[in-house]
Parts: sequence; structure tokens; C-alpha cells
Amino acid sequence: MPGDSFDCYHSAFHQIGAAWAAIDAAPHVTHTENAWPHARRGQLESIMDVIVIGGGIVGVATAYQLRAAGHRVCVVERHATVAQGATYGHGGTLLPTPLDVWFGPTFMQHRQAAKSGVIRKTGFNGPVREFIRKLATLAEPDAFKKQFALLRPLVESARESLADIEHHFNLEFEQSKGQLYLVRSARDWELTEPALELLRQFEAPHHVLSPQECQDIEHSIPLEPHFAGGVLIEDEGTANCPLFAKLLKQTLDAQGGVQFQCGREVTGIRLDNQRAAVELAPANGESARSSREVDVISADAVVVAAGVGSLALLEKLRLNLPLHPLRLHNLVAPIAREEFAPHTTVIDAVKRITITRSNHRLRIAGGAVLQSASQTKQPLPEPLTKEALALLGQATHDWVPGSARISAALPWEGAKLLSPDGLPVTGNALHPRLFVNAGHGPVGWGLAFGTGKLIANLVSGAPSELSPDTIAALRPERFRE
Repeated sequence: MPGDSFDCYHSAFHQIGAAWAAIDAAPHVTHTENAWPHARRGQLESIMDVIVIGGGIVGVATAYQLRAAGHRVCVVERHATVAQGATYGHGGTLLPTPLDVWFGPTFMQHRQAAKSGVIRKTGFNGPVREFIRKLATLAEPDAFKKQFALLRPLVESARESLADIEHHFNLEFEQSKGQLYLVRSARDWELTEPALELLRQFEAPHHVLSPQECQDIEHSIPLEPHFAGGVLIEDEGTANCPLFAKLLKQTLDAQGGVQFQCGREVTGIRLDNQRAAVELAPANGESARSSREVDVISADAVVVAAGVGSLALLEKLRLNLPLHPLRLHNLVAPIAREEFAPHTTVIDAVKRITITRSNHRLRIAGGAVLQSASQTKQPLPEPLTKEALALLGQATHDWVPGSARISAALPWEGAKLLSPDGLPVTGNALHPRLFVNAGHGPVGWGLAFGTGKLIANLVSGAPSELSPDTIAALRPERFRE
């Protein structure tokens, strides 16, 4: 049975304070169409307490969808506020398309970083080489099209949720429409054909353009050196991911029913037949009371949505997911000359580098570095950092020369999880009270609202609009089959 509220206590046995999270004491939400788009009122008789580990965009989106389904939520985030980790450095694309997912015929087809956009420093590490091998199987056109077809229902679910949130809460988060994908070589242009076939198959509005037509749309693009062409998708957009996460947190704070415990790090997860719980490290400025005492929050279910940090928590439960951390970079540079600045999001479709304008600055995102998991935990050597940032600077010079003051740019570096089959890992795992929502990859931060809605449906025991094939393709257990 669902519990009455979250409890926080010291050690597994000595309860010293009930209802620390006190969700019941928070203002309750009136479930109207204005308050919660698509609120699943049918599940409100089984309100559950759910802990979401992680306050990035995935954690915040999951909390939103759980609250919209009627549940009480506690988000535990190790940083001082939300959107401080990988979310902070997101490139901006809202939803993935066949042209920019991090798998398929054009992804990592060149070994040279200058051509692929990915710096490989894997050495002879077996796990990472196996990861690359599995991801490479999706370069085959039929395999790629089949895999993206499984992803697409999730994309459309996320699109619907984002539209509802934007409409009902009137959030402004630097949204812009239109994405122009550019391809340099004739060979790479041929490799985009399976993606174009998918756009046609799904009747997604798009325009295949010659170099001259690309320049007619976006005057900042030079015709020399020559490039093969481009694809304009007018209905896809970009937005400020960390800003959106913070605005949505404010919305959840105002509506009630969700509490954020920031500055607290989860060190372990406990599961039994009656309740689930998370163990917390001492809060900042506090010391452990004794070696045998820890702070614990209990609930009916736990969702692990902590990005790269998810792996260590799940490994303690003997769930080893083959997700791999990919180190990414971006530059935020002031506009140098307005007449050279792009007004459309420009994406190098092969190197997976995105150039997005936001007011008087450009955000250039990509510059991936692929290493072993253990190396990713260590600081990136300075030469590799320079090489990755140089890829971003070069992309700006190639596609929108003179537009940004790269010398004055602010760099960012972080890591995101990528799965060997290119799909997120979303669903129930190991125990009826444990759920995972991770591995979304670098592109399409809005996808978190599709996976978050699936988590909410699973927690509620409610049917999902996603097909059984898509749900099965996202399950954590798929890697054991």
C-alpha cells in the first residue's frame, strides 16, 4: 500500500522525524486542465510517494510527469539547485531527428576526429571497443531505420508534453524554430539517404536544399569551400535547456506536491516488499553522526535519473547497464558581427556539432571525446580539451565564419550517457519499486518528457500510448536478452 508521506530518519531502524519531506503539508494541486495538462485522474486513488534521484532535465521532467499523474514526488539533487550537471551544457536541440541521433550511417563513420567530430581515445579497452562495435551495427541502413522507428513514438509523446507545458504555463525559455542540417562531402550526403527516407516515411515536413538554397535561407553560410547540401526542418526547434529546467522547478514549487532536496547526494538505494528508500550523504557542513548512521528517505518507489551518476548507484544493486559516458563540450561565445550571425540553428549533420543563436551569443555544442569509463572519471588532459574545443571553433569558422568571438567564449565540459543501441533506458528494473530513466544521449533534451511520462504510467500501473515494441525496446532488461 502507498505510504502516507516521505519519511527521513537516521539509520535503518531509529526513526527520529516523520514527514521530513512533508509533501502532505505542501499546498495540494487542484487537478484542472489549467494546472496539469493531461492529468491522469483515474490513478489518484493510488497516490504514491516517489523519490527521483537527479535534478537534471531528466529528473525534473520525470518529477513533472509523476506529479501530473497525481503522485507526490521528492527530487534529490547533489548540486545546490537543478540543471547544474550535464543539463547545464546541453546544445539546445529539443527533439532528435533521423539526421542527428547519435547512431546511424553518418555517425562516427570517419576515424579522424576532424571528419567525424568524435575524438577516440579508447586504446585497447575491451568494454569501450565492444560498445563501439555494437553501435556500429546501426550504421547499416535497415538497422538504423528500424531503430529510429522504435524511437519515434517516444519523440512524438515528448513533443505533445512539451507543447502542453508551454501552452498551459506560458513559459519562455528562448525557443526558436527551424534547424538547418549541413553536409560537407558527396559521400556523406549519400549516407544521409536513410535518414531522408525516414523523414519521407513519417511525412515529416522538410526541404532538401542545394548549397545555394542553404545560403538563401541562412546568409551566414559561405558557398566556399564547397559543400554537398543541406536539409531544413522548419518545425523542429531549439531552446535553453537549463533555463527550462529551472522554470519548470519554479512551476512545480508553486503548484505543490513536489519537493526538491538539493545539496544532498544519494549514496545507496534500499528495496524491500513494503517500501523503498535512499541513503543520503551528510548535508554540506554536517558530519556523519557515527559510522553506523545515515540519513534515509523512504517512499513507495525510486526512480534513478542521475545521468552518469546512475551507473554507480545501480551497480551497488548489481545492475550493470552497458551505458557508456561520452564527454562533451560547448562554447558560449558573444556575437562578433551581427551581419555574419546565423538566425537559424545550424547543425553539422556528420560531426553532430550544433550552432545555436540565443540573443547576443552563440552556443556551439559537440566536441565529443570517447574514452574508457575509468578515464572519463578523471580530468580530461589539457591537450584533449584543446582538441575538442578546436573542433567547435573550426565548425564555427566553416559554417558561420566571422559570427562569433571564439577567443572570448566560455567553455563547458561534461559527460552524458549513451546506450549501445542508441535508445534511452527507461522502465522497471530488478525490483517492483525501482525504475530507471537514463541514457538519453547528447541530442534532444525534450525526449526526457516522453520517458518521464512512461515512468509515470509504469508507476501508476496505467496504460501507455507507446507501442509495446517501443516500451520493450526501452526496458533496462533488454541488454540481458
